[in-house]
Amino acid sequence: MFRLSEYMHQIVEQTPVRVRPANGPVKPVVIWNLTRRCNLKCRHCYTVSADVDFPGELSHEQAMETLEDLGRFRVPALILSGGEPLDRKDLFKIATRARALVRMLALSTNGTKIHGDAADRVAEIGFDYVGISIDGIGATNDWFRGVDGAFETALRGVRACKARGIKVGLRFTLTEGNSESLPDLLRLCDDEGVDKFYLSHLVYAGRGDKHRGEDAEHRRSRWAMDLLLDRAWQGISSGRPLDIVTGNNDADAVYFLAWVRSRFGDEKAEHVRSHLAAWGGNSSGLGVANIDTLGNVHPDTYWSDYTIGSVKAVPFSELWTGEDPMLAQLRTRPRPLKGRCGACAFKDVCGGNTRIRALQLTGDPWAEDPACYLNDEDIGLSGSAGDRLAVTPFRGKRHDPAHRFA
Repeated sequence: MFRLSEYMHQIVEQTPVRVRPANGPVKPVVIWNLTRRCNLKCRHCYTVSADVDFPGELSHEQAMETLEDLGRFRVPALILSGGEPLDRKDLFKIATRARALVRMLALSTNGTKIHGDAADRVAEIGFDYVGISIDGIGATNDWFRGVDGAFETALRGVRACKARGIKVGLRFTLTEGNSESLPDLLRLCDDEGVDKFYLSHLVYAGRGDKHRGEDAEHRRSRWAMDLLLDRAWQGISSGRPLDIVTGNNDADAVYFLAWVRSRFGDEKAEHVRSHLAAWGGNSSGLGVANIDTLGNVHPDTYWSDYTIGSVKAVPFSELWTGEDPMLAQLRTRPRPLKGRCGACAFKDVCGGNTRIRALQLTGDPWAEDPACYLNDEDIGLSGSAGDRLAVTPFRGKRHDPAHRFA
């Protein structure tokens, strides 16, 4: 995850670089898919969920044992996800105990079931953050989500969270079919007082793999980043707060670095780069981990075809600190990257981007990431790099400035 707004703050208020400790593996943010059941049918779902019960999911007792292990291991953050996590009957029991064990507790949901008593429980438990997934305005969202009315019920969930003082964010997956919704969604964040906006680039996993042809073209990705950069800067310089983050395309950090250099000069850019290099880009298998609905542990949520082990047999803490060969390679810096990624001048910033896309397309996790939208000049393969990233105009549909949200 690239925390755009956080790193943009370094332009106006420089702070010392915090370097990751070198001794032992980093304690990861754990994304835990509690259930595969879901009331929606999203086209890009990485878990291929459905509104049915799936066999083999962790029992309540197994889930609670895993939770205690995560607490003893002192993971810094736990994100409860799905499917739709509110479809798991013991969600609130799990969340209540998790609240006492982890420093940061988040809920990743489609938002359609957060209202009334359920919204009250979310507030009472004290989630630090609720991320609600949405993929466009009105009918666009409903088509992507596979259920009529999904937009209105998700928006109801946003408002229920805001009414109860819960920090809430919108999560948006950028594809060719919904990119024109991005300006309206940013406006929706402002209209509804949303605290955070997360743009995810499409990852080739689950139903997202089947729909990889809808991945936003490179020009469109740059256009989307230009919108986010403008809005993030407004938030910092004009007092319009909106925390903006992106995920699943760490080339975003390189694009941002060029934006800083072009507007604020080399000195500011080098300071920002030092922070980005300390972050290190893609964190699969290092700073992020996944436990799926069956209890299998993966380097992140999109690595479903690679399993480190199962918490049904071995505690997460032992699996994460064991001798898994893929984890060892993912934690190597620099990673054994090939092609354009291997030759890139910004490996320290990007970390090789999202390895699962390379694996899905080539069978080799170290091949170049096909979703990197930077050209050879941008990444130092022809002439100097870092100060010549150009905006390529994106000619999409016009957006009605008078658009209103119910």
